[in-house]
Amino acid sequence: MAGNSIGVLFRVTTFGESHGEAIGVVIDGCPAGLQIDLEFIQRQMDKRRPGQSALTTQRKENDQPQIISGVFEDHTTGAPLAALFRNQDRRSKDYDALVDKYRPSHADFTYEAKYGRRDHRGGGRSSARETVARVFAGAVAQLFLRQHGIKVKAFVSQVGSVKLTKPHHQLDLQTTWDNPVHCPDSATAESMKKLIEEVRSQGDTIGGVVTGLIQGCPAGLGEPVFDRLHADLAKSMLSINAAKAFEYGSGFAGVEMRGSEHNDPFVKDGQKILTSKNDSGGIQGGISNGMEIYFKVAFKPVATIMKKQKTVDRQGRPTEIEGRGRHDPCVVPRAVAIVEAMAALTIADHFLRQRSIRFE
Repeated sequence: MAGNSIGVLFRVTTFGESHGEAIGVVIDGCPAGLQIDLEFIQRQMDKRRPGQSALTTQRKENDQPQIISGVFEDHTTGAPLAALFRNQDRRSKDYDALVDKYRPSHADFTYEAKYGRRDHRGGGRSSARETVARVFAGAVAQLFLRQHGIKVKAFVSQVGSVKLTKPHHQLDLQTTWDNPVHCPDSATAESMKKLIEEVRSQGDTIGGVVTGLIQGCPAGLGEPVFDRLHADLAKSMLSINAAKAFEYGSGFAGVEMRGSEHNDPFVKDGQKILTSKNDSGGIQGGISNGMEIYFKVAFKPVATIMKKQKTVDRQGRPTEIEGRGRHDPCVVPRAVAIVEAMAALTIADHFLRQRSIRFE
């Protein structure tokens, strides 16, 4: 199976399945001498961890990494940094009924079409359980980035039709983790929570949007023409389970603007050249311009629902299927940590790539 690695210089490979023995990750290219703050890493892991509230799947995993390579005396050695996460709460029998049936909007049919076989236990490799490895790697990347004054943040900005209307610069992002939805506005968060609870009581699911911010990113990151910074960010985000759309800067709203409205004038601010506004979202020509990078990722409703659905079996015979087991009614509260991780991985990789051609 190809396609399990991302990045050029800061390169991450994940392995393992939802109901296998473990999920694992290998980070190749992490600079030597980076202090590994295990408390920070565990905090990031806990943001994604299942069973943390009534709004998420009740699968119980402690998601504590077992670092098996690349760290000595709390610092990276330059060798590949590898970590394992043991799967402790597997209930594979919940999926026995799926051996010969294709779940609507899952990867069951497409995996079998590609490989001729599939792991029906929780989706195997296609399960969101795999993202535990990404969050670990992203936490390591964040440790590296914060040494250079770069911070990555994300929050839930929409669940179904409930939208956060305030611009992010008017929000106190320190409150993002004060509620189970992870929206930095208490009133909106409560409305989102009620909607998720209502949808869950109906045996259904709902989608949403996560907004991401990259602050302190220097100008010059990005590799035109095909490895543009926003293109790599889009690839990172759209590789996350259930992600359906990505936009940065003005995004789709920009099509309704005139060029005279949308253009970001340059200004001198002390010793720096900045822009007076930021419809470009911090990226121009595929290269960061030193302004804040902001983007949105849309996630579909979770495909497993507790209602009967029509489908077919391997022989194409009509049948019915009904969700069982433990599943999220809305993926976005746990996706916040994953979005932060994938953004950090992308920026860390491009930071090292830029430093390799222009070290200052």
